[in-house]
Amino acid sequence: MTSDDARMSPLVAWLGYGGLLPFAALSVAIALHPHGSGALQAALLQYAGLILSFVGALHWGLALRLPEGRLRNVLLAWSVVPCLLAWLALQLPVVAAVLVLEYGYALHWAFDRKLARGAGAPAWYSALRPRLTAGAMAALLLPLLHP
Repeated sequence: MTSDDARMSPLVAWLGYGGLLPFAALSVAIALHPHGSGALQAALLQYAGLILSFVGALHWGLALRLPEGRLRNVLLAWSVVPCLLAWLALQLPVVAAVLVLEYGYALHWAFDRKLARGAGAPAWYSALRPRLTAGAMAALLLPLLHP
């Protein structure tokens, strides 16, 4: 393991945690303006769908570094599932969309826990992903708690 593998760069931390800012800002805005939150809710769901697609693509990138074989095929196949779930979610009413996105984030985290290290993801990735996933999932749920 190299030092790059063991330690997350400041840029990765800024970009990763910075990606939670739209989740947090939209979630708070929805909670503060529940009667006029239709556009905000749509923006939150769209952003959540885009980010879910992005995290799926991470597995595509990991797969490209591997030789032909079962793990590579599993990663390639899995990498498109989050995008499909995000697309499905954006076709649904708000509550159903949130549930599909929550399921997608949880499922992706479960796959990450099983596959990422074996596919060559750096050590810091396994610590970062659950934090970012928890932040995204919480932001999606908070507006539903404020009728």
